[in-house]
Amino acid sequence: MEVTSRQRVRTALAHQQPDRAPCDLLAVPEIWHKLQDALGVGDREGVMRELQVDCRRISYDSYAAPPERFIGHGRVDWYDSPARSSAERVWRLHTSDGLMIDVWGARRRETVNSFGRYEDLTDPPLADADTLGALQLHDWFSPDWFDFATLPDDLAHLDAHGEYHLRYRIGSIFETAWSLRGFEQTLTDLALSPQVPGYIMDRIVEVLIETLRTVMRLAGERIDMLYYYDDLASMDSLLMSRAMWKRTVQPRQEKLLEVARSYGKPIMYHCDGALFPLLPELLDMGITVLNPIQTDAREMEPERLKGTFGDRLSFHGGVNITRLLPSGSPNEVREAVGKLVEVLGKDGGYILAPSHHIQGDTPIENVLAMYETELRA
Repeated sequence: MEVTSRQRVRTALAHQQPDRAPCDLLAVPEIWHKLQDALGVGDREGVMRELQVDCRRISYDSYAAPPERFIGHGRVDWYDSPARSSAERVWRLHTSDGLMIDVWGARRRETVNSFGRYEDLTDPPLADADTLGALQLHDWFSPDWFDFATLPDDLAHLDAHGEYHLRYRIGSIFETAWSLRGFEQTLTDLALSPQVPGYIMDRIVEVLIETLRTVMRLAGERIDMLYYYDDLASMDSLLMSRAMWKRTVQPRQEKLLEVARSYGKPIMYHCDGALFPLLPELLDMGITVLNPIQTDAREMEPERLKGTFGDRLSFHGGVNITRLLPSGSPNEVREAVGKLVEVLGKDGGYILAPSHHIQGDTPIENVLAMYETELRA
């Protein structure tokens, strides 16, 4: 009997050897367009089927429905976002002065380089809200700013193409908070005024928990994995001390993950960079899959990760997007993919994927080499 993608990923996440290493695909829009042309298909779903990608995802911000006062005279666009890295849609409000605003109210401007378009955060809406009183006056998002009524039909449409492994993208806490307050200001607040980012994160957690509960009520049996993301590290170290993380950020993460754990699903956590020092605590909080595995970050070598945590933790990612994919040869890509499958995929526990979104300077020949099925055997 033919193994479905869903069965393949579940086998790997159970730390058993699947028929081949399952895979996933995340890329900037420019790469998606080039893949569509190279493969002769009309959309991103067609690309994933051609490359035998096993994973699909749905996201909270695919179901944003903020009130008219939030939209004002702007234009909502679901598909024209430089940050749209997978096949699902992403809510963005485009304003007449060139801003792109997400459902939380974070503001971005488009920047362009020789390879593509990006969104750069700008003008944090809570930059001047230095007291709890000022924060309480903000027009806060709420759980009723989302509408999941079409979710069952959306899942049925995905299933029409095969039974894929499906994860729900819950959202983030710390990242969303600093997108509203400013990155440097948030780190300063954590040291001097932790009640300010604490209040912002509490409002975010409230929304994420309620949207998670709604999704699981509507589609819990079809959801295979829950996906939470929050960057806490640079390539060399954590962004904050362990003590600072434990005081303010961890309790909010734990509150959200406690709800996520109650559904009995694997929980994938995304954090760039050198996260190794926090992995024991994150495992204790219920994390079972780590993404995106930037193997050139400090202490994030595949052998170290698999040897230290491989009995409790699965891995998603690892194919280097900064040097290997843009600058290597197709043969070098094949060799690196084979090594990752051998190390991280020993006895299961690995989903082949890039170490972040594949960037626009990557030759399509290298992307295609990465997804050659025989490399995953």
